[in-house]
Amino acid sequence: MLICEWRDFSTDAETYTLGLFEKMIGDEFEAMMFEDDQDIPSYIWTVNYVVIVKRNTRMYNDISFTKIPRNPVCE
Repeated sequence: MLICEWRDFSTDAETYTLGLFEKMIGDEFEAMMFEDDQDIPSYIWTVNYVVIVKRNTRMYNDISFTKIPRNPVCE
Protein backbone atom coordinates (compact mmCIF):
# COMPACT_ATOMS: atom_id res chain seq x y z
CA MET A 1 0.00 0.00 0.00
CA LEU A 2 1.48 3.34 -1.08
CA ILE A 3 0.58 6.32 1.09
CA CYS A 4 1.50 9.97 0.66
CA GLU A 5 1.10 10.96 4.31
CA TRP A 6 3.73 10.20 6.96
CA ARG A 7 2.82 7.43 9.38
CA ASP A 8 4.99 7.09 12.51
CA PHE A 9 6.54 3.64 13.02
CA SER A 10 8.61 2.05 15.78
CA THR A 11 11.27 -0.56 16.43
CA ASP A 12 12.51 -1.78 19.80
CA ALA A 13 15.15 0.96 19.77
CA GLU A 14 13.45 3.99 18.19
CA THR A 15 10.17 5.65 17.21
CA TYR A 16 10.50 7.29 13.79
CA THR A 17 8.60 10.53 13.36
CA LEU A 18 8.59 12.71 10.25
CA GLY A 19 10.98 15.22 11.80
CA LEU A 20 13.46 12.56 12.94
CA PHE A 21 13.40 10.77 9.58
CA GLU A 22 13.95 13.95 7.55
CA LYS A 23 16.82 14.95 9.83
CA MET A 24 18.45 11.49 9.52
CA ILE A 25 18.11 11.34 5.72
CA GLY A 26 18.67 15.04 5.07
CA ASP A 27 15.77 15.30 2.63
CA GLU A 28 12.01 15.95 2.52
CA PHE A 29 9.49 13.08 2.72
CA GLU A 30 7.12 12.38 -0.20
CA ALA A 31 5.60 8.89 0.16
CA MET A 32 6.01 5.48 1.84
CA MET A 33 5.04 1.92 0.94
CA PHE A 34 3.89 -0.77 3.37
CA GLU A 35 3.75 -4.42 2.27
CA ASP A 36 1.52 -7.23 3.59
CA ASP A 37 0.01 -5.32 6.53
CA GLN A 38 3.46 -4.64 8.02
CA ASP A 39 3.80 -1.84 10.57
CA ILE A 40 7.21 -0.72 9.21
CA PRO A 41 7.44 0.58 5.62
CA SER A 42 9.55 -1.23 3.00
CA TYR A 43 10.34 1.89 0.95
CA ILE A 44 10.23 5.61 1.62
CA TRP A 45 10.47 8.23 -1.15
CA THR A 46 11.97 11.64 -0.53
CA VAL A 47 12.53 14.49 -2.98
CA ASN A 48 15.96 13.19 -3.99
CA TYR A 49 16.12 9.56 -2.78
CA VAL A 50 14.39 6.22 -2.63
CA VAL A 51 15.12 4.84 0.84
CA ILE A 52 15.11 1.09 1.31
CA VAL A 53 14.15 0.10 4.85
CA LYS A 54 15.96 -3.09 5.89
CA ARG A 55 14.87 -5.02 8.95
CA ASN A 56 17.62 -6.22 11.28
CA THR A 57 16.54 -8.73 13.89
CA ARG A 58 19.08 -10.24 16.25
CA MET A 59 18.68 -9.49 19.92
CA TYR A 60 16.00 -6.88 19.21
CA ASN A 61 13.94 -5.54 16.31
CA ASP A 62 15.76 -2.72 14.50
CA ILE A 63 16.06 -1.27 10.97
CA SER A 64 18.60 0.42 8.73
CA PHE A 65 18.15 2.82 5.82
CA THR A 66 19.83 2.62 2.39
CA LYS A 67 19.53 5.80 0.28
CA ILE A 68 19.51 5.46 -3.50
CA PRO A 69 19.50 8.66 -5.62
CA ARG A 70 16.25 9.06 -7.56
CA ASN A 71 17.79 10.96 -10.46
CA PRO A 72 21.48 10.14 -10.68
CA VAL A 73 23.56 12.44 -12.85
CA CYS A 74 25.80 10.66 -15.36
CA GLU A 75 28.67 12.66 -16.83
